[in-house]
Amino acid sequence: MAAIRKVRIPDGVKVLVDCSIMKVTGPKGQLERDIRFPQVKVTTDSKEVVISTESKRKEIIAMVGTLEAHTKNMCRGVTAGFEYHMKVVYSHFPIQLKLQGNRLEINNFLGEKKARYAQIEPGVSAKVSADEVVLTGINRELVGNSAANIEHATHIRNRDPRVFQDGIFIVQRG
Repeated sequence: MAAIRKVRIPDGVKVLVDCSIMKVTGPKGQLERDIRFPQVKVTTDSKEVVISTESKRKEIIAMVGTLEAHTKNMCRGVTAGFEYHMKVVYSHFPIQLKLQGNRLEINNFLGEKKARYAQIEPGVSAKVSADEVVLTGINRELVGNSAANIEHATHIRNRDPRVFQDGIFIVQRG
């Protein structure tokens, strides 16, 4: 075998591999992911998930490591969850945030009259205070994408970034 990676399954977590779908169930919820990739085999028992390949190609061996990371993140997500802290930074115009369902409305950014919007992915909960946004969820990818959407919504174009440092930025991942 060219590459074998093993992921230990934590207590209270159940992993089921059915064809090419991996389902991870734990105390915080359930996650599903398509793990189909040619020449990569994923097997599971009650204690560990084994990801292996016979191939010697770099791309396929790299995919074994990628699937290992996805499996670890899914196990961690259903047991502990993920939390991103974002800081609201402004110098002249105070930014006002409003949560409307699954999108964040950003008002008065750089004194603009028109509001900017950022999509909060489904399955991610957001808490908004005066100068901080906290995103929590069990899927690391969706929490990270929501944080990226917020950062992207406050991206400043056509101005000197050394002078205009306003925005909403990730300050802590956990």
